[in-house]
Amino acid sequence: MRFTSETTSNGVSERLFTLDDIPGVLWSPADATGIRPLVLLGHGGGQHKKAPGLVARAHRYVTVGGFAVAAIDAPAHGDQPRTEQDERSVADIRERVAAGEPLGPQIARFNAALAARAVPEWRATLDALQALDCIGAGGPVGFWGVSMGSGIGVPFAAAEPRITAAVFGLAGGENLAEAAARITVPVCRATRASRCSPPSPPARRRCTPTPAATRAYPRSNWTAQSASSPATSSKAAPPHDRIGGTNNGIASHATSWFPIQGGRRGGRSRGKHLG
Repeated sequence: MRFTSETTSNGVSERLFTLDDIPGVLWSPADATGIRPLVLLGHGGGQHKKAPGLVARAHRYVTVGGFAVAAIDAPAHGDQPRTEQDERSVADIRERVAAGEPLGPQIARFNAALAARAVPEWRATLDALQALDCIGAGGPVGFWGVSMGSGIGVPFAAAEPRITAAVFGLAGGENLAEAAARITVPVCRATRASRCSPPSPPARRRCTPTPAATRAYPRSNWTAQSASSPATSSKAAPPHDRIGGTNNGIASHATSWFPIQGGRRGGRSRGKHLG
């Protein structure tokens, strides 16, 4: 992993990096020392690692929770090159949009093809991130993604045992069913209704953990926040989280304690809108 630039704003350090041919960005508390939990963000179709909504979410997770947060450009997005097949798929999607035809099957196939390339890239990125002194290996790792971010995130979470909780939204299609069935960590569904405010109790009950979610993780590296005021509160965490009975940190922050922005599409990737 090679860092190519670093800027600091409002207490958040932003470092662009490349890992082989994978472009990415890492956000962390400025001047912070010691290891910390990691949240990985998956952008939507037509977006990129620094789409405005993704940057805003990363800053909130860093300043509110003290997390390290990372994102990479998905294949055919941002600073990643496009293959001839990518170009054909995009052209087909645009033609169907112009003709007013259904896009579901084409989008599902395109996302599945991108996921086959993106999952190894995410796993290599996670290897490199956990080798950094400011993150470390063995700590909790969460994944957040909507739309195409879920299309890639579901198979990634199914394949990667280091993921300890995930938030998915605006994803569908039978092509994800097999991978989703293999996920054994707490998962929360991001919805349009919950995008601008902390989830209500009914929204929390949608986050249903599997038996594997009962694993507890050490709390020494976590900054607890109150569900009543995620942006400002410094109250201690309750003895149990709101989705699985054990206070496993990532799940609490990623689902119950942070506002979820399911459905918001922030920014476009330099005109490369893929639907």
